[in-house]
Amino acid sequence: MIHAPSSYRGMVTAPHHLASQAGLDILKAGGTAREAAVAVAATLAVVYPHMNSIGGDSFWLIREPDGQVRSVHGCGGAAQKATLELYRGHDAVPWRGPLAANTVAGTISAWQALLDGGTVPLDRILEAAIHYAEGGMAVTQGGADIAAAKDAELRDVFGYSDVFRGPLQAGDRLKQPALARTLKRLAAEGLSSFYAGALARDIAADLAKAGSPVGPADLEAHKVEFPQPLRTAIAGATLHNAAPPTQGFASLLILALFSRLGVGSVDDFAYVHGLVEATKRAFLLRDAHIGDPAWMDFDPQALLSDSAALDALAAKIDPAKALPWPHDPAPGDTVWFGVIDGEGRAVSAIQSTYFEFGSGLVLPQTGIIWQNRGASFTLTETGSRALKPGRKPFHTLNPALAVFNDGRVMAYGTMGGEGQPQTQAAIFSRYAAGVPLQQSVTAPRWLLGKTWGENSVTLKLEDRFDPKLYASLRTVGHDVELVAPFTAMMGHAGALVRHNDGRIDGATDPRSDGSVASW
Repeated sequence: MIHAPSSYRGMVTAPHHLASQAGLDILKAGGTAREAAVAVAATLAVVYPHMNSIGGDSFWLIREPDGQVRSVHGCGGAAQKATLELYRGHDAVPWRGPLAANTVAGTISAWQALLDGGTVPLDRILEAAIHYAEGGMAVTQGGADIAAAKDAELRDVFGYSDVFRGPLQAGDRLKQPALARTLKRLAAEGLSSFYAGALARDIAADLAKAGSPVGPADLEAHKVEFPQPLRTAIAGATLHNAAPPTQGFASLLILALFSRLGVGSVDDFAYVHGLVEATKRAFLLRDAHIGDPAWMDFDPQALLSDSAALDALAAKIDPAKALPWPHDPAPGDTVWFGVIDGEGRAVSAIQSTYFEFGSGLVLPQTGIIWQNRGASFTLTETGSRALKPGRKPFHTLNPALAVFNDGRVMAYGTMGGEGQPQTQAAIFSRYAAGVPLQQSVTAPRWLLGKTWGENSVTLKLEDRFDPKLYASLRTVGHDVELVAPFTAMMGHAGALVRHNDGRIDGATDPRSDGSVASW
């Protein structure tokens, strides 16, 4: 796409076109953005199984027509049996397999909260997801590439090859009959059945058979949460993002620091260097402090609201020198999607199983891929990310939302683990500087740090910038590496903007399989 489409009655953007269409269908059926967003989430859990699942977590920001911004966290905690003793002999939580599947999946509880007070029946909201699970959908090239790359790693994990055998090829018709039956059960029995009742017992039985520590009591004890979103004010806008245990703090801090550097240009040295250096400062604070909020000794909102402290932190950024960067990043594959309805209600949401195909566990009775979000715990006695029963794991997930002083509302985000805050910063800062919305998403991006399967911590840039930029960045100390001009390494982003007259603009990422659907 080159130009952003516009409409007035509603708009959806998602990284898979079938999910965008599913959300639009719910808007046309009279649903709100909340109900449409759940239809998008459910469909993505079927058509993008390498990125997300109903066996994962999700985080949501909602701006209501009256201007209230609230959040919903569908984030599961560690199982009661997930103790340090269980991991004796391990230096870290395994990335794959049953010991990686050590937290409750919270995303269904978030769907339930989003649908509270809605009018569209649940079976209608889940209709598209059920159809694609039962009848099949065409595997995307991106999905096939990931399945091939991870086949050796996942083929022997409990239940995986029963569904994702092959490995998958682009264009294959993938059917997930067990998942279809589960979605039908949820439609008939209610979303709470995921955590208590016959469905929950089937889930727990398969987890036990696989060797996961998550049991029926863990599922039943899970509760959705509604924390106050984080926010920070910059010139021209107020930015909102998710509270801990997400890295939303880092996403906001990058833009708060960058806004203080006085950069008036886009995509030149001052722009890229400034955002990269702001990213480094934000990540250092994130990694030192952010984890389960119940165990943190740090108030992220206090810093984001303290202009003097932000000024002082921004002053540490050298406009002519790169801060050295040995860093152990946090990876993650996920999906971001957004919906705005005709009443002006905006939803920014993100849903994930953490790594591609999560823990790799696919539960035979239900077809659910279980997340490995608990791999972000540390096997230590202390620290905000230390493994303890019931504790929330650190999340790279963070949906973003901005309210401009002129009344525009922007929902935006991306997949990509460590790259999420960086891509959010690029998209928002470009658009705020006057770059059209779709061009802000399409334009070349960068990633500071590691990517999947790579050990380098270079500053990776898509090879579409002015070549002079690469030389300038190297001169001040950045370890520059050029990557493909359009690469999924940079995330699958999207954005929606609602103007004061009710017009909605939308953008999707040419790096994804997505689309904008509107009416």
